[in-house]
Amino acid sequence: MIEVREVSHGFPRDGHGGDMFHVLDDVSFTIKDGSIVSLLGPSGCGKTTLLRIIDGLIRPLAGEIRIDGTVVRKPATDRAMVFQEFNLLPWRTALRNIEFAAELHGVPRGERRGRAENALRRVGLDRFANYFPHQLSGGMKQRVGLARALSTNPKSLLMDEPFGALDPQIREIMQIELLKLLEAEGKTIVLVTHSIDEAIFLSDSVVIFSANPGRVISTLDIELPRPRWSNDEEIKASEAFVRYRKILWHLMKEQLRTSNEEGRA
Repeated sequence: MIEVREVSHGFPRDGHGGDMFHVLDDVSFTIKDGSIVSLLGPSGCGKTTLLRIIDGLIRPLAGEIRIDGTVVRKPATDRAMVFQEFNLLPWRTALRNIEFAAELHGVPRGERRGRAENALRRVGLDRFANYFPHQLSGGMKQRVGLARALSTNPKSLLMDEPFGALDPQIREIMQIELLKLLEAEGKTIVLVTHSIDEAIFLSDSVVIFSANPGRVISTLDIELPRPRWSNDEEIKASEAFVRYRKILWHLMKEQLRTSNEEGRA
């Protein structure tokens, strides 16, 4: 279980410890094991910052993250980040890019090669093991990034707009592939997204953030049948899906309006 406890954070406006720009304010919520939770809110509300705090890449100014009762103080192998940018090393093949994560954790060469090959198979790219990033499509690069995260066998995946750079059609395919891959494994997924439809389709619950500074204004449980990838078109056309979209759009619209008004002030 991931517990976000009264987390607040900010950055110096001048970069030298002066006046603070606050991005998160007293954020608290809990994520159950094996659930998929989306963080939804206007740009600049601290969603990505919170994801990095959960991973241990950033220490919050106040509050704490607990995973299975242990306070998070640094990154660990029980969780992995998947970024919006592909972040692949151009001089490495797909297989060697995946091995890189295990290298950072000191995994022996023979073991990390086996892990990388297995991760490539899981995302359906084993035939492209020796291809370089410039030879892969956007969707394939993102799958390599996902495989790299999976190669350390994390309990939790932290995903920062993982499909945001993809074309809409490829994005929908990748959403389905993600569900196929992960629903059976019971991993905990925390997903940052700006897409209401993506949040509804993928998630067990959606945490909605206010405009800057980010505060939790609501949590919406998504009670749609799983597996969702097997009848995705019917689910997206259902009355329940449309109802969830209206609720989330109403909440988002209010925050977007607030954000725009503050930007003009």
